[in-house]
Amino acid sequence: MASDQELEPIKNAKVLMVGAGGIGCELLKTLALSGFTDIHIIDMDTIEVSNLNRQFLFRQSHVGQSKAKVARDAVLRFRPQINITPYHANVKDPEFNVDFFKQFNVVLNGLDNLDARRHVNRLCLAADVPLVESGTTGFLGQVTVHIKGQTECYECQPKPAPKTYPVCTITSTPSKFVHCIVWAKDLLFAKLFGDKNQDNDLNVRSSDSANSSESAEDVFERRKDEDIEQYGQRIYDHVFGYNIEVALGNEETWKSRNRPKPIYSRDILLDKPFHQNGNLNKDSETDDASSVSAMVCLGLKNPQDIWSLVENSRVFLESLKLFFTKRAKDVGNLIFDKDDQLAVEFVTAAANIRASSFGIPMHSLFEAKGIAGNIVHAVATTNAIIAGLIVIEAIKVLRNERNKLRMTYCLEHPSRKMLLMPVEPFEPNKSCYVCSETPLSLEINTSCSKLRDFVEKIVRNKLGMNFPLIMHGSALLYEVGDDLEDDMVANYAANLEKVLAELPSPVTGGTMLTVEDLQQEFTCCINIMHREEFDEEKEPDGMVLSGWIQARTAENGERSAVTNGESTSKSSNTAVLEEENDEIEIITTEVSVIPSGAKRKLAEISVDSNSVNSLAASDLVSKKSLDHGDGNNAVVMIDDEELEGIKKKRLR
Repeated sequence: MASDQELEPIKNAKVLMVGAGGIGCELLKTLALSGFTDIHIIDMDTIEVSNLNRQFLFRQSHVGQSKAKVARDAVLRFRPQINITPYHANVKDPEFNVDFFKQFNVVLNGLDNLDARRHVNRLCLAADVPLVESGTTGFLGQVTVHIKGQTECYECQPKPAPKTYPVCTITSTPSKFVHCIVWAKDLLFAKLFGDKNQDNDLNVRSSDSANSSESAEDVFERRKDEDIEQYGQRIYDHVFGYNIEVALGNEETWKSRNRPKPIYSRDILLDKPFHQNGNLNKDSETDDASSVSAMVCLGLKNPQDIWSLVENSRVFLESLKLFFTKRAKDVGNLIFDKDDQLAVEFVTAAANIRASSFGIPMHSLFEAKGIAGNIVHAVATTNAIIAGLIVIEAIKVLRNERNKLRMTYCLEHPSRKMLLMPVEPFEPNKSCYVCSETPLSLEINTSCSKLRDFVEKIVRNKLGMNFPLIMHGSALLYEVGDDLEDDMVANYAANLEKVLAELPSPVTGGTMLTVEDLQQEFTCCINIMHREEFDEEKEPDGMVLSGWIQARTAENGERSAVTNGESTSKSSNTAVLEEENDEIEIITTEVSVIPSGAKRKLAEISVDSNSVNSLAASDLVSKKSLDHGDGNNAVVMIDDEELEGIKKKRLR
């Protein structure tokens, strides 16, 4: 039992939790049972049905309610004497500024995305508050500790740049099933059922209007007096038949690729009846839109079955019909939701038909839903283990036991009979652009790229700034804020549409820009280097940001750099991320294997959606010890004495 003196830092601590999901539920419970009495929780999400299998503080009756508030109420039922303050809000909201963070003794992250993690990291640095970061994916997990000036910050090591695919790959030359899913979800579904005013890269001109006065007709517009079955078959023939034939007309494209096969409904469905088992009338008796299902209507029961091309075609047409007959009021405002059964059925069928056309293996609805919804199947036990480790590190921080701090990695398979691998934290990276203010470099065509491109692709997407201020010397080029005068807002809006070289204070090669986020109290400098041309496939943004120079090298017996896109692994797990632009990302989880006696180095891991976002620790053991054929799966945790032979540079 701990003495009263040892428990005092815990009882007196004011703790901020960010995230009340898979890790957050376990963390809140563990904090309450460990003696913490003042806990604040921030989470913007509401409870979904898919959360209930692992987020144990929630029940069916809580669906649609705030995660933070329900989690608080659930824990207070068995720890009514403690104080828990919930915030149903986004941690990036202005109210959660540096002054807000300064009131806490430690911040504990249970987030599921890189952008929010970076934001919290910068606020903790500005407020000088210790941060305990965490992430899980399946059986893998990690906990890392970040203290300003003593350990590296969350952004000291760059996350590997994900492999990206330009929109032309999605629309014209798919080679993987994920390409078909993105096409079906972000292009076709959005075109048919989403906002009609949004830009869309689908070919919208019909074959019979190409040489007529109707050349401007949008084929996706339902014609007057056209019944829904005729409309559905016309859409089918256009996207899977006519568009493919148009693509085949470009012979250059298919010189080194397999040629796709146009698919028309008349060739697939023939004269077979459309409804297999007449369940539609039964479905129409309900007013519950969420219960509408093409699978039910067609007698398809197992979501793990891979449908035939005929079955996919029927599901496509039936789901389209149901949207326009049973959910007509939603059409025009729909956004894909992985918990919308009819939307998942439509996207699965459309992706499979397109996959069949391009010779790509088809997938089941269960698999397609996982890809389309960016689902990383969570393991509740991993979340519980990681939550416990977070609390252990938080207690060390509060007791000022800095020499005992550990970054701990939860492995899927035992290595040297260990599933939990503790590693001493690294010192701050002197080349980190966040905590060491090292300048970055940006290659960009200053004669073509607009300030808007720079703001969206670099300042917001790459640097994660929410309220940016951009300066060239003493000239203010752009600013965001609620207190700006109307003429200033108009001036900055006009600047956004100007190319860099034509701004009031021209930005050209050799220019040094200062970019600042007032909310995060974060500033960095960017050296502009003019470049005329970029590779559309490898550099789809039309600009390249660099400057993450590693302070440590393998030659010095410390961690080596993992450059953007570089792999240090022979085996990897892959997670799929969807961006809000015209690209998809494939982020690889890499584990480095180091032969016995070699210099130690840690590879980067970067996976979103409750993800592992830092370093793998399995390279601390020999390649021989990673052999899982020893038959002994005992789980042990190594102590400080066992670490002596593999210690990293100690923090001073």
